[in-house]
Amino acid sequence: MSVDQRPPVTMEMIVALAKRRGFIFPGSDIYGGLANTWDFGPLGSEIKRNIRNAWWQFFVHQRADIVGIDGGILLHSKVWEASGHLNEFFDPLIDCRNCRARYRADNLVEDRLDRPAEGFSLEELDAILKEANLACPACGHREWTNVRQFNLMFQTHLGPLEESGTEVYLRPETAQNIFVNYKNVTQTTRVKVPFGIAQIGKAFRNEITPGNFIFRVLELEQMEIEYFIREQDWETTFEHWLNAKADFYRWIGLRPDRLRTREHEQDELSHYSKRTVDFEYEFPFGWKELSGLAYRTDFDLRQHQEHSGVDLTYYDQSNDERFLPHVIEPAIGVERLLLTLLLDAYHEEDVTDVNDKPYVRTVLRLHPRIAPFKVAVLPLSRKPELTGRAMEIVRELRTEMAVEYDETQSIGRRYRRQDEIGTPFCVTIDFDTLEDNAVTVRDRDTMVQDRIAIAELGDVLRERLAR
Repeated sequence: MSVDQRPPVTMEMIVALAKRRGFIFPGSDIYGGLANTWDFGPLGSEIKRNIRNAWWQFFVHQRADIVGIDGGILLHSKVWEASGHLNEFFDPLIDCRNCRARYRADNLVEDRLDRPAEGFSLEELDAILKEANLACPACGHREWTNVRQFNLMFQTHLGPLEESGTEVYLRPETAQNIFVNYKNVTQTTRVKVPFGIAQIGKAFRNEITPGNFIFRVLELEQMEIEYFIREQDWETTFEHWLNAKADFYRWIGLRPDRLRTREHEQDELSHYSKRTVDFEYEFPFGWKELSGLAYRTDFDLRQHQEHSGVDLTYYDQSNDERFLPHVIEPAIGVERLLLTLLLDAYHEEDVTDVNDKPYVRTVLRLHPRIAPFKVAVLPLSRKPELTGRAMEIVRELRTEMAVEYDETQSIGRRYRRQDEIGTPFCVTIDFDTLEDNAVTVRDRDTMVQDRIAIAELGDVLRERLAR
């Protein structure tokens, strides 16, 4: 068998695979779609669930200092006033005067002029774009509006009538749920500083230019921790979380050579942050942010304490001391991580089959923790004696792992399908099984096949999946 080097993975390959195999579909597809919205199909929803479960297991269940909450999407408007979102949560917007296309001005500078622009003022972005005399990517004209601010929050109303309802916003981040529930958690649990509160949930951002498939979306799912500490401990705690995040990425199978960290410059920092480091991944469209780690100081708790009038200080009984904790925030988006995992796992290989016939094998080398199915059970034919035995194995394995059953098409085609959706192992039941009570186990990555006794199958699969 020969394996040759293939061209780099492109976004077009991932988008095609995602729709063909049921990972991700365009939103409202039968009505022509709704721009920049996406639905996750049978395989995509399984991967999302596996990502959430892996993150929760790694950062909550495997630690004694993290507890979880599940906050609501709608919060009191004063929450966003206190957090600064009403005054600070803006992107720089610019319009083409000819075709009315809208863009984020900082993205235009970065993508078209290859210059850093995050954190630049509106005036600075205006000056850069005018000096460059940049053409509109959509129509080619060079007439632009001035750069202006655009608030990213989706607004709605509580109540039966908009004119008499209460103005509220869909949350643009999940962090504020944690801060407004911080006192509830400290009063109802035995947590002691340092400790963290974790949450996984939906957030909504009215992005000016979502794109690159699910890299930047309007409706996203965030996995966030707010880790409460003493101010003097922030530097060592920050380094701890940098290492913990790197460990998590390795744990779910991301290749370290495609990851790097980038320190934010002072003019890039968010209004609440004293230090931020991004984990970046080498996407087909360049090195871009995968996730962030921020030192939010005591900004959020102090703001909510001042705006609500509620004392949010922490009482350290052992030292008879009250103080307002500072916060380290590790955060990541589920959708962006899913896209990263698909890109990282996607391989095309020029191989030859057992008959020396060449073909291109597409394989998703997803880590077993992330793969939508852990094993596929495949009877060699649809004869009842084989399908019946296969279903017995399926029922046994399904008590502890996600199993796919497939009895259609040739065994070679079924192997290729399982390779393409990332299933680590295939179990084939053939006519010899009826005599020797053994099955063939095929490894996705190596294509090596072993004969395993049915009585030992569960133990063998558990051992291999745990590697």
